[in-house]
Amino acid sequence: MSVVLQISDPHFGTEVPEVVEALARLASALGPDLVVLSGDITQRARARQFEAARAFTDRIGAPLLAVPGNHDIPLMNLWARLTRPYSHHCASFGESLEPSFENRELLVLGVNTTRSRRHKNGEVDAAQVRRVSDRLSRAGTHQLRVVVVHQPIEVKRPQDEPDRLIGHAAAQHAWAVAGADIVMGGHIHLPYVMPLPGLARPMWAVQAGTAVSSRVRRGVPNSVNVLRWSAGDGTCVVEQWDHAGPKQAFELRQATRLNMARNN
Repeated sequence: MSVVLQISDPHFGTEVPEVVEALARLASALGPDLVVLSGDITQRARARQFEAARAFTDRIGAPLLAVPGNHDIPLMNLWARLTRPYSHHCASFGESLEPSFENRELLVLGVNTTRSRRHKNGEVDAAQVRRVSDRLSRAGTHQLRVVVVHQPIEVKRPQDEPDRLIGHAAAQHAWAVAGADIVMGGHIHLPYVMPLPGLARPMWAVQAGTAVSSRVRRGVPNSVNVLRWSAGDGTCVVEQWDHAGPKQAFELRQATRLNMARNN
């Protein structure tokens, strides 16, 4: 079985130390095959915030795939935003803004949905859709095919529609045809798992809350997702782990078994 730990929107610079330590304990217990950082790694894209985030992920000791979020581009430093928006991200997490991970059971593709000209909204363009579709189409039969973005590929509530990824409809249809199983995202600090309707094959949106930041929504604690994939029988389960303040630990909140199409 393969285990993927999704950490989203940690917003280092606003992290809660007790929650960070609780997540470190959970990660140690899980021993994930891959850690996915789905954006808003920092609060203000400062070098020391990226360094703190990298120091934390190094403690986990697992392979890492990190994509930037809108908070990972300088906001106040307009010159840096225009000329070198990703310099601190790349210094800590590598030059590729669209990294990938592959082994026998997993194919995970990162997509940079941030744009330096936009303050908040994310976008996936036609070239990105084609690139991801081409790689998905060449995936192995036993591989779970995951695309990682920052802004959500789909939302559940009307009030979140302004935060939905620009270009989401074209991406959904093309990636489903190409064989994607899951699109992971974050950004709105609201965890949920939902099937995406009207597509060529089953595909799921898996959204994560904020992992360790004090910037939680009312009534929504810090949380992370754990994805468990059994290639042998084609079983995929997404677990939501919430931080329980009194116990200072992450606890399993719910598990969702996904209906997967494994005939291609």
